[in-house]
Amino acid sequence: MSQASDFIRNIFKEGDDKRDAGLVIPDEVKKYPDITYGNEGKHPAWQMLDVYRPKSEPEEKKLPTIIVVHGGGWVYGDKERYQFYAADLSKRGFAVVCFSYRLAPEHTFPSSLIDSLAVLDWVEANADKYGFDLNNVFGAGDSAGGTLLAQISVFLTNNEYASMFEFKRKSKFIFKGCALNCAAFTLSAVSDADENMGNLMNDLIGKKVTDEDLEILNVKKYITPDFPTSFVMSASEDFLRYEIYSIVESFVKNNVEFKVGFYKAYESKEPLGHVFHCNLRLPESTKCNDEECNFFRELAMR
Repeated sequence: MSQASDFIRNIFKEGDDKRDAGLVIPDEVKKYPDITYGNEGKHPAWQMLDVYRPKSEPEEKKLPTIIVVHGGGWVYGDKERYQFYAADLSKRGFAVVCFSYRLAPEHTFPSSLIDSLAVLDWVEANADKYGFDLNNVFGAGDSAGGTLLAQISVFLTNNEYASMFEFKRKSKFIFKGCALNCAAFTLSAVSDADENMGNLMNDLIGKKVTDEDLEILNVKKYITPDFPTSFVMSASEDFLRYEIYSIVESFVKNNVEFKVGFYKAYESKEPLGHVFHCNLRLPESTKCNDEECNFFRELAMR
């Protein structure tokens, strides 16, 4: 493991522990924990997910469904770290699937993509059991999870990109819409913005990153009009805020419907930084998550 990955794991955990201290799953949400989705059986601790549903809804009722793709610089994070965020989305009337995926450097790309596709297969196979409305499945990813969500969406909607991998898709559906939160879409540019990013990408690939690797990681050029309608979000102090320009340019070029959410502190005493929406104590987080869920509801009504 590089010093960059070790640093990210330590500093992110320290910040997240502080952010989430004292939080609990809301009483109005039911959690179905620790469900194995992987079919290889080799990495059960990584390939697990949780399902959340509002208790006010009958268990047999099919609900619009959000699949949460966690962030963490490709080397950190899991479903436990995102449980409070996932439950917070669920209490707004959604079934929510929050999953762990194999992380670098122990498991290099495309392990995270393979695991994500396995989750989609699991959602499709278990729609009746957990009440997933397969006509209204949405993705919400932040930071590296937002980058991964864009890669998943392109894999599902562009055969040219999918053909670059040895494995094939199984799930029949695509996302009805996506929330791409504080994500990176031009990884070569990000490496210039953060001194650790280059080493993180080396850990992600398992070697020194080449132009050929970046061709696979940067999916903007593979976006087509079939890419899901998207909510693209960042904040005033997010170090990746300029990445919005990058993805929006591709959306406009390919006639992909999108909405931009850009947030500044209006009640908080601290600036809004990277993935602020996961800090459930912030009023701006409530505003952002409300707006994204409203965006999904509007798409579900179409």
